[in-house]
Amino acid sequence: MTPDDIAALFTHADGSYHFARWGRPIVPVVFGVEDQTLSVLKGAIEAVVTLAGHKMAETDAELGANLMVFFFRDWAELPGVPGLDGIVPDLAPLCDRLAAQKASHYRLFRFDQNGSIRAAFVFLRIGGDLAEVPAEYLALSESAQMICLWSDTAFAHRAVLSVQDGKVVLNPQIAAVIRAVYDPVLPVASTEATHALRVFARVSVAQA
Repeated sequence: MTPDDIAALFTHADGSYHFARWGRPIVPVVFGVEDQTLSVLKGAIEAVVTLAGHKMAETDAELGANLMVFFFRDWAELPGVPGLDGIVPDLAPLCDRLAAQKASHYRLFRFDQNGSIRAAFVFLRIGGDLAEVPAEYLALSESAQMICLWSDTAFAHRAVLSVQDGKVVLNPQIAAVIRAVYDPVLPVASTEATHALRVFARVSVAQA
Protein backbone atom coordinates (compact mmCIF):
# COMPACT_ATOMS: atom_id res chain seq x y z
CA MET A 1 0.00 0.00 0.00
CA THR A 2 1.16 3.52 -0.78
CA PRO A 3 0.76 6.53 1.53
CA ASP A 4 -2.08 7.69 -0.72
CA ASP A 5 -3.80 4.32 -0.34
CA ILE A 6 -3.66 4.63 3.43
CA ALA A 7 -4.76 8.26 3.38
CA ALA A 8 -7.79 7.25 1.31
CA LEU A 9 -8.90 4.91 4.09
CA PHE A 10 -9.42 7.89 6.40
CA THR A 11 -10.30 10.65 3.93
CA HIS A 12 -14.04 11.16 3.93
CA ALA A 13 -16.26 12.01 1.00
CA ASP A 14 -16.17 15.70 1.91
CA GLY A 15 -12.37 15.67 1.59
CA SER A 16 -11.63 15.84 5.32
CA TYR A 17 -9.11 13.51 6.96
CA HIS A 18 -10.39 12.01 10.20
CA PHE A 19 -8.93 9.01 11.98
CA ALA A 20 -9.76 7.75 15.46
CA ARG A 21 -9.14 4.54 17.38
CA TRP A 22 -10.55 3.23 20.64
CA GLY A 23 -9.05 4.80 23.72
CA ARG A 24 -10.81 2.62 26.26
CA PRO A 25 -11.31 -1.17 26.50
CA ILE A 26 -14.13 -2.41 24.28
CA VAL A 27 -17.22 -3.85 25.97
CA PRO A 28 -19.59 -5.32 23.37
CA VAL A 29 -23.25 -6.19 23.68
CA VAL A 30 -25.26 -7.71 20.83
CA PHE A 31 -29.02 -7.63 20.31
CA GLY A 32 -31.25 -9.66 18.03
CA VAL A 33 -29.24 -12.84 17.43
CA GLU A 34 -29.25 -16.40 18.68
CA ASP A 35 -26.57 -17.65 21.06
CA GLN A 36 -24.64 -19.40 18.28
CA THR A 37 -24.36 -16.22 16.21
CA LEU A 38 -23.58 -14.23 19.35
CA SER A 39 -20.53 -16.37 20.06
CA VAL A 40 -19.35 -16.02 16.45
CA LEU A 41 -19.64 -12.22 16.58
CA LYS A 42 -17.95 -11.84 19.95
CA GLY A 43 -15.19 -14.19 18.81
CA ALA A 44 -14.58 -12.03 15.73
CA ILE A 45 -14.53 -8.86 17.81
CA GLU A 46 -12.01 -10.41 20.18
CA ALA A 47 -9.83 -11.54 17.27
CA VAL A 48 -9.70 -8.06 15.72
CA VAL A 49 -9.11 -6.40 19.11
CA THR A 50 -6.21 -8.81 19.69
CA LEU A 51 -4.84 -8.04 16.23
CA ALA A 52 -4.87 -4.34 17.12
CA GLY A 53 -3.14 -4.98 20.43
CA HIS A 54 -6.07 -3.36 22.21
CA LYS A 55 -8.16 -4.68 25.12
CA MET A 56 -11.66 -5.84 25.93
CA ALA A 57 -13.37 -5.65 29.31
CA GLU A 58 -16.43 -6.96 31.12
CA THR A 59 -17.86 -3.49 31.70
CA ASP A 60 -17.22 0.18 31.02
CA ALA A 61 -17.33 2.15 34.28
CA GLU A 62 -19.15 5.04 32.60
CA LEU A 63 -21.29 3.41 29.93
CA GLY A 64 -21.65 -0.23 30.94
CA ALA A 65 -21.33 -1.40 27.34
CA ASN A 66 -19.65 0.84 24.76
CA LEU A 67 -20.07 -1.24 21.59
CA MET A 68 -23.69 -2.04 20.79
CA VAL A 69 -24.58 -4.16 17.78
CA PHE A 70 -28.21 -4.44 16.69
CA PHE A 71 -29.55 -7.05 14.25
CA PHE A 72 -33.07 -6.58 12.89
CA ARG A 73 -35.20 -7.10 9.79
CA ASP A 74 -36.77 -3.67 9.26
CA TRP A 75 -35.61 -0.14 10.06
CA ALA A 76 -39.11 0.55 11.39
CA GLU A 77 -38.31 -1.69 14.38
CA LEU A 78 -35.65 0.61 15.82
CA PRO A 79 -37.76 3.61 16.96
CA GLY A 80 -39.62 1.18 19.22
CA VAL A 81 -36.48 0.08 21.08
CA PRO A 82 -36.67 1.62 24.58
CA GLY A 83 -34.04 4.31 25.16
CA LEU A 84 -32.52 4.11 21.71
CA ASP A 85 -33.83 7.52 20.70
CA GLY A 86 -31.74 8.95 23.52
CA ILE A 87 -28.60 7.47 21.96
CA VAL A 88 -29.26 8.15 18.29
CA PRO A 89 -30.36 11.72 17.50
CA ASP A 90 -33.48 12.03 15.32
CA LEU A 91 -33.85 8.25 15.29
CA ALA A 92 -37.23 8.05 13.53
CA PRO A 93 -36.31 10.36 10.60
CA LEU A 94 -32.96 8.57 10.28
CA CYS A 95 -34.68 5.18 10.06
CA ASP A 96 -37.11 6.53 7.46
CA ARG A 97 -34.18 7.78 5.37
CA LEU A 98 -32.25 4.52 5.70
CA ALA A 99 -35.37 2.52 4.79
CA ALA A 100 -35.91 4.66 1.70
CA GLN A 101 -32.29 4.02 0.70
CA LYS A 102 -32.76 0.28 1.37
CA ALA A 103 -29.63 0.51 3.51
CA SER A 104 -28.34 -2.67 5.11
CA HIS A 105 -26.16 -1.08 7.78
CA TYR A 106 -25.41 2.09 9.70
CA ARG A 107 -22.62 2.93 12.15
CA LEU A 108 -22.52 5.71 14.68
CA PHE A 109 -19.46 6.66 16.75
CA ARG A 110 -19.11 8.75 19.90
CA PHE A 111 -15.78 10.28 20.92
CA ASP A 112 -13.95 11.22 24.12
CA GLN A 113 -12.42 14.65 24.63
CA ASN A 114 -9.06 13.49 23.24
CA GLY A 115 -10.77 12.40 20.02
CA SER A 116 -10.55 8.66 20.66
CA ILE A 117 -13.59 6.42 20.18
CA ARG A 118 -15.74 6.36 23.28
CA ALA A 119 -18.59 4.22 21.95
CA ALA A 120 -19.89 2.73 18.72
CA PHE A 121 -23.36 1.66 17.63
CA VAL A 122 -23.71 -0.75 14.71
CA PHE A 123 -27.08 -1.40 13.06
CA LEU A 124 -27.45 -4.33 10.65
CA ARG A 125 -30.64 -4.98 8.73
CA ILE A 126 -30.66 -8.67 7.92
CA GLY A 127 -32.44 -8.81 4.60
CA GLY A 128 -31.70 -8.93 0.90
CA ASP A 129 -28.09 -9.70 0.05
CA LEU A 130 -26.96 -9.37 3.68
CA ALA A 131 -29.22 -12.26 4.68
CA GLU A 132 -27.12 -14.56 2.49
CA VAL A 133 -23.80 -13.61 4.08
CA PRO A 134 -22.48 -16.34 6.44
CA ALA A 135 -22.40 -15.20 10.06
CA GLU A 136 -18.62 -15.63 10.40
CA TYR A 137 -17.94 -13.45 7.34
CA LEU A 138 -20.31 -10.73 8.50
CA ALA A 139 -18.89 -10.84 12.03
CA LEU A 140 -15.29 -10.46 10.86
CA SER A 141 -16.11 -7.66 8.44
CA GLU A 142 -18.11 -5.67 10.97
CA SER A 143 -15.48 -6.17 13.66
CA ALA A 144 -12.80 -4.73 11.39
CA GLN A 145 -14.98 -1.76 10.51
CA MET A 146 -15.68 -0.84 14.13
CA ILE A 147 -12.08 -1.09 15.38
CA CYS A 148 -11.34 2.44 14.17
CA LEU A 149 -12.99 5.32 12.35
CA TRP A 150 -12.56 4.64 8.64
CA SER A 151 -13.74 6.99 5.94
CA ASP A 152 -17.23 6.56 4.54
CA THR A 153 -15.65 5.47 1.24
CA ALA A 154 -12.79 3.36 2.64
CA PHE A 155 -14.11 0.06 1.36
CA ALA A 156 -15.84 1.19 -1.80
CA HIS A 157 -12.97 -0.18 -3.88
CA ARG A 158 -11.04 -2.29 -1.37
CA ALA A 159 -12.44 -5.43 0.24
CA VAL A 160 -12.34 -5.86 4.01
CA LEU A 161 -11.99 -9.62 3.65
CA SER A 162 -9.98 -11.86 1.36
CA VAL A 163 -9.57 -15.58 0.71
CA GLN A 164 -6.35 -17.37 1.66
CA ASP A 165 -5.97 -21.13 1.24
CA GLY A 166 -9.71 -21.42 0.78
CA LYS A 167 -10.44 -19.60 4.05
CA VAL A 168 -11.96 -16.15 4.45
CA VAL A 169 -9.71 -13.86 6.49
CA LEU A 170 -9.14 -10.15 6.93
CA ASN A 171 -7.58 -8.52 3.90
CA PRO A 172 -3.85 -8.60 4.87
CA GLN A 173 -3.47 -4.94 3.87
CA ILE A 174 -6.33 -3.90 6.14
CA ALA A 175 -4.98 -6.08 8.95
CA ALA A 176 -1.58 -4.40 8.60
CA VAL A 177 -3.16 -0.94 8.81
CA ILE A 178 -5.14 -1.93 11.92
CA ARG A 179 -1.97 -3.10 13.65
CA ALA A 180 -0.13 0.06 12.61
CA VAL A 181 -2.74 2.62 13.72
CA TYR A 182 -2.79 1.07 17.19
CA ASP A 183 0.95 1.61 17.64
CA PRO A 184 1.15 3.38 21.03
CA VAL A 185 3.47 5.98 19.50
CA LEU A 186 0.75 7.18 17.13
CA PRO A 187 -2.06 9.49 18.26
CA VAL A 188 -5.46 8.09 19.20
CA ALA A 189 -7.04 10.53 16.75
CA SER A 190 -5.91 12.77 13.92
CA THR A 191 -7.35 15.17 11.37
CA GLU A 192 -3.97 15.70 9.69
CA ALA A 193 -3.22 13.78 6.48
CA THR A 194 0.44 13.45 7.58
CA HIS A 195 -0.87 10.79 9.97
CA ALA A 196 -1.16 8.49 6.94
CA LEU A 197 2.60 8.82 6.32
CA ARG A 198 3.34 7.67 9.86
CA VAL A 199 0.99 4.72 9.43
CA PHE A 200 2.62 3.87 6.10
CA ALA A 201 6.05 3.85 7.73
CA ARG A 202 4.92 1.31 10.31
CA VAL A 203 3.13 -0.86 7.75
CA SER A 204 6.29 -0.87 5.60
CA VAL A 205 8.51 -1.91 8.52
CA ALA A 206 6.12 -4.68 9.54
CA GLN A 207 5.97 -6.08 6.02
CA ALA A 208 9.69 -5.75 5.29
